[in-house]
Amino acid sequence: MSSKKTLVLGASTNPERYSYRAILSLLSHGHEVCAVGLRNGYIGECEIVKEQLLFGDVDTITVYVNPDNQEVYYNYILEINPKRVIFNPGTENPELEKMLSDKNISFEHSCTLVLLASNQY
Repeated sequence: MSSKKTLVLGASTNPERYSYRAILSLLSHGHEVCAVGLRNGYIGECEIVKEQLLFGDVDTITVYVNPDNQEVYYNYILEINPKRVIFNPGTENPELEKMLSDKNISFEHSCTLVLLASNQY
């Protein structure tokens, strides 16, 4: 499996959050991780930033933000232009999915943790 640079959108330093677990799993599977959240912080060596930094060469954006709070990230996601976006359970958003389709960015409704655990990432 090749490394896929992944942006975790909705990253949290709270070990109870799935985004936290996803970052640890992505790192343990050898993927480069960028993280954007509501607060600056760290998960091990991975820095979480509040700013919508334009990370280059992002393969995948995995979303951990409630659909009601995603609109502020629409242009950011489209500007990064990843190969795919993963909508984790509870983050599905038909409006954003249409925007992604219009830009030929693939998306899927899946769980990043399950994809990693089953070697389907």
